[in-house]
Amino acid sequence: MPIKSFGISIATTGNGDIIDLTQKVAQAVRDCDINDGTVLTFVPGSTAGITTIEYEPGLIRDIPELLENLIPSNKKYHHDDTWGDGNGFSHLRAALVGASFTCPLVGGRLMLGTWQQIVLLEFDNRPRQREIIVQISGE
Repeated sequence: MPIKSFGISIATTGNGDIIDLTQKVAQAVRDCDINDGTVLTFVPGSTAGITTIEYEPGLIRDIPELLENLIPSNKKYHHDDTWGDGNGFSHLRAALVGASFTCPLVGGRLMLGTWQQIVLLEFDNRPRQREIIVQISGE
């Protein structure tokens, strides 16, 4: 089974940044010769996540508010005692969301719902340069 890997470089502004990756992932699919299989989108690192949402202004505000309620950024975490970087909340949020999303590929097309986009969620408390990996496998 052929496997193709692509990189997507993204500069984030830090905590709360939500970036739509859908068109870049779709371009990676168009750039390969695999029509049926799976597409894995993965962010290396422990302070960011990949998921799907309807990328619209309401959810762009709702998601950071939800995560702030679940895992407050102003709370002291044991991780902060270890490293002193104040981003313990970032690691917990990333663990909750996860680092990857896998999507079926059928007929050269990502099988996303009408209002479903693939997004990078930046949780770190500072701007980051992220190197997203898109791995396409199939035939």
